[in-house]
Order: sequence, then structure tokens, then C-alpha cells
Amino acid sequence: MEEEDKDKKNISDIFKKVVSTGISAAFTTEDTVKNIIQDLPLPKEMAQGLLANAKQTKEEFVSGVKNELKTYLDKIDLTKEIDRVLENYDLEVKANIKFNKKKKSAKSKKQE
Repeated sequence: MEEEDKDKKNISDIFKKVVSTGISAAFTTEDTVKNIIQDLPLPKEMAQGLLANAKQTKEEFVSGVKNELKTYLDKIDLTKEIDRVLENYDLEVKANIKFNKKKKSAKSKKQE
């Protein structure tokens, strides 16, 4: 149980890092950045540099989140987790199957 608590703490730490990094920056589109920069009196080269920097930052952020998530998921023993769920929970499936007769169209009535 101690290892599970440690994993939960690690997930919590990851999400704290994500939030502190500024998740909004990761979802800011290039067009949004262009619109913001357009209003500023900047030389063209500087504006292009800022756009390139924003794009690179977004790519690095997404890559970092992806790698952290992959690292966490790689630690999970799927067989063990499935066994734990099946051992501690009952599986209940409810299904209703109903066949409804199709309504005949005017065209199909003429063919009869």
C-alpha cells in the first residue's frame, strides 16, 4: 500500500509541475501569439523569434508531459491491477436487446 501512496504522490507532483509551468501556454495557438505580438511595436525579426520560441516551448511542454505520463504508465503492472479489480469488485453487466419491426414505406407497400 505504501508504494501506491508513493505513486499517487508522484502523480500529484507531476500535475503541480504542469500547472506551475503554465498549462495555458501549451494550448496557445501560433495565431494567438501572432495576434498578441502584432499589437506590439517590435521588429519583424524579434517577432519571428518570439513565435519560434513559443512554438518550441509548446513542443517541449507537450513532450515533457507525454514522457512523464509514459514513465508513470510503464510502472503499472496491468495484470496485477486487473487481478486486484477482479478480486475486489463484482462485474455486473445489464443488457436489453429489442427487435422492432421496420415500418413499411409507401414504395414497399406497392411492391406487395
